[in-house]
Amino acid sequence: MKRIIEICANSAWSCVEAEAGGAKRVELCAGIPEGGTTPSYGEIMMAKKLTSTIDINVIIRPRGGDFLYTEAEIESMMLDIELCKRLGVHGVVFGCLTKEGDIDVPLMRKLIEHVKPLSVTCHRAFDVCRDPYVALEQLIELGCDRILTSGQQSDAIKGIPLIAELVRRAAGRIIIMPGCGVRENNIARLERETGAKEFHTSARSVVYSKMEYRNENVPMGSSAVSSEFETVETDRKKVAACVETVD
Repeated sequence: MKRIIEICANSAWSCVEAEAGGAKRVELCAGIPEGGTTPSYGEIMMAKKLTSTIDINVIIRPRGGDFLYTEAEIESMMLDIELCKRLGVHGVVFGCLTKEGDIDVPLMRKLIEHVKPLSVTCHRAFDVCRDPYVALEQLIELGCDRILTSGQQSDAIKGIPLIAELVRRAAGRIIIMPGCGVRENNIARLERETGAKEFHTSARSVVYSKMEYRNENVPMGSSAVSSEFETVETDRKKVAACVETVD
């Protein structure tokens, strides 16, 4: 099976770059410093408008932080799912936990039923659940198509032992997709040592502002942003390197 690359895209233009680089799919997100939050209607529409062949999956995550949601947040997620269905995206990405750290099976089932017929990926809420093997079987039973995971470690390389075991236990019943720290210089190792065939990566480069006048003393956000005059964007050359890299 040919390696499949999913790009964590932070904008409609990143989706364009992902498609040009040969990626199969994007996970479209806003709020990258928070680990990804639901993108706007306009961003989703432009991603659809500017691409033609790539599958667009949209993260459904109303905020950063944990994955224990209030009733208001759940209603927001339901409304965002409705919008994604109307816009004709390929799939959505979400994950919900109980306060005890288990998959919130009733809530996940409710959301998955609402999503149909779109594809469903469980995101890295999986990486902070209490028992990954129980969670694996629950997500299979729920009908999720794939699990995005770093193997419950800070990056996928450190998580190789668990990712490999998840691939083995899944036995083709669900796709295990390594993500977090996946780069063109380690993707072949991840493929070889885990048996995974789908990989999630950002493949980004820094884009420098064209602003000539700059007031560097006024930050617009948190300390996680190093400069108001730099952004990051998917780079088609890095995408292509991930698609094509071999041992």
